[in-house]
Amino acid sequence: MIAILHFLGTNCAYDLKNFYDDEGLESILVDANTTSLPSETSLAILAGGFSYGDYLRCGAIAARAKSIKALKDYAQKGGKVLGICNGFQILCEARMLPGVLMRNAGLKFISKDVKLKIESKDNAMLKNYAKDSITLPIAHMEGNYQVDINILEEMKANNQVLLTYENDINGAISKIAGICNKDKNIFALMPHPERAVNKHHHDHSHHHDLGHTHDHHHHHDHDHAHLSLPSEGREMLLGLA
Repeated sequence: MIAILHFLGTNCAYDLKNFYDDEGLESILVDANTTSLPSETSLAILAGGFSYGDYLRCGAIAARAKSIKALKDYAQKGGKVLGICNGFQILCEARMLPGVLMRNAGLKFISKDVKLKIESKDNAMLKNYAKDSITLPIAHMEGNYQVDINILEEMKANNQVLLTYENDINGAISKIAGICNKDKNIFALMPHPERAVNKHHHDHSHHHDLGHTHDHHHHHDHDHAHLSLPSEGREMLLGLA
């Protein structure tokens, strides 16, 4: 069972649910007031979006939700967690991952496909990839990952830096795009794997821009004829499931 946590303003939960439904994997949407995750949860995902409009700091309000306390309990028992985009921000705000996500260096919302280097495959998220680089779409304003240099050295030594941008697109330290915790059960990345799960979906991702945020209106776009085509986000979402 895949538990997809969503908050007011979360907009990518339906993309994830549609993907797992199409793969024949059971998933449920979990709201902010949930006090415990279902006992059969095998993966909990914090979907992307703008939780609570990001009025305080990205993810700050969501990080204090009841469902995040439930998520912490689940993760402490070794449960797998994935944070995507705003979900990454929430995990940092909740102190489940080191570091912070700041405003992009250029102070602009960036929406495009980016090339990512896989830094470590010694983990559930990236174990299924044969290649060393992948391309995924990004859509964020605050993806500039920063962390204390001493903690960064520890993270690198522990293979916790999982994905880096090929080009410096947002000012992130060491061009970091994705990380995990020391125990390798909490994962997070700024790019959107759920927007690159089949060719049909991915080829249109750059047209959606902010308009893509209303994902639940787009679920009819998922064309079953395209599901067998390879894509770059798929191995990640299935590897964790």
